[in-house]
Amino acid sequence: MMATKQFIIIGLVLAIIVGVVAVFMASGDPDGLESSALMVQGEKTLTGASPEDGDAEAIGAGEFEYDSPLPDYSMGEEAGTGGALVAVVLGIFITFGLAWGISAATRSMREAK
Repeated sequence: MMATKQFIIIGLVLAIIVGVVAVFMASGDPDGLESSALMVQGEKTLTGASPEDGDAEAIGAGEFEYDSPLPDYSMGEEAGTGGALVAVVLGIFITFGLAWGISAATRSMREAK
């Protein structure tokens, strides 16, 4: 049977491999959520190609806005693919840290009972 530490390390390595490969395989065309936003704005048809200047972020502008720390899984246009790789790996470790913290908090609450 695999030890917990070994299982976590293998999981992190696999997540990083998938994340790094995804950076190079990602489509430049907006995903389903952005495509739906463009349809609502009337800038795209259901089966049509996305317009080059389509602004999927314009929906709800002024109602609630925020700036993402790593927009579109990148560190800005000037960082290029390297920035996207850093963003993905950083996101994996942040998510792992949050999951670990919640797990530890849950475990300590159970032990306190």
